[in-house]
Amino acid sequence: MSPTAKIEPLGAVRERVLATLRQDIIAGRLRPGDRLVERELAERFGVSRVPVREAIRSLVAEGFVLFESARRTVVRRLTPDDVKELFELREALEVYAAGLAAARATPDALAELRELLDQAATATAAGDAETITDVNTRFHDGILAMAGNSLLISVMEPVDGRMRWLTRQNEEWPQLLTEHRELYDAIASGDPDRARTHALHHVQANYRSSVRHLFGDLSGPAPRRQTPQKPTLEQQSE
Repeated sequence: MSPTAKIEPLGAVRERVLATLRQDIIAGRLRPGDRLVERELAERFGVSRVPVREAIRSLVAEGFVLFESARRTVVRRLTPDDVKELFELREALEVYAAGLAAARATPDALAELRELLDQAATATAAGDAETITDVNTRFHDGILAMAGNSLLISVMEPVDGRMRWLTRQNEEWPQLLTEHRELYDAIASGDPDRARTHALHHVQANYRSSVRHLFGDLSGPAPRRQTPQKPTLEQQSE
């Protein structure tokens, strides 16, 4: 090793391994049921087994991976209940965020969303699944940022990866692009009620698409349909 070479801190190694494995799962390079073997992953990343072990524990906590036994760790297989619960959370939080975004949108923030829609259109035409997933995630992140509620963002953060994982399951990309364009138009209109209505439609349509892809045509109920919330006094004053 060169005397000037820097040793990567253990925490940085762990975060690098964690980020790569998480993205491999979200993108489908690691599929449900695939094993995560510490020794093999340590060789792959050129690191010791300690940061690999810590990264795997983080993936377990995030809901991507589970310990089937003391010696067997696998990528989690989502159940219908897992998907239903995640979409119930999306319904509660994203519908609310859309209403706030419509009330608080700025021209610059709307321009950023339009640019993301253009990128999504290009990726959709090319059938580029990974780029579609990335851009659509940034689109929803942009709506959350536009809502201007830091607590809302912090509540979404622990499940953001699983949300992206589920979004990747929806391969009805042209329809997804249409729904995002309609949601953008609703937010850009400045009408919180209209934005909440479109956000609710989008989440529930995405739920049905994800269920079809993962489990076939299940007869179970979709997430509980909400009546879009009326604006608060704060929103009415904006």
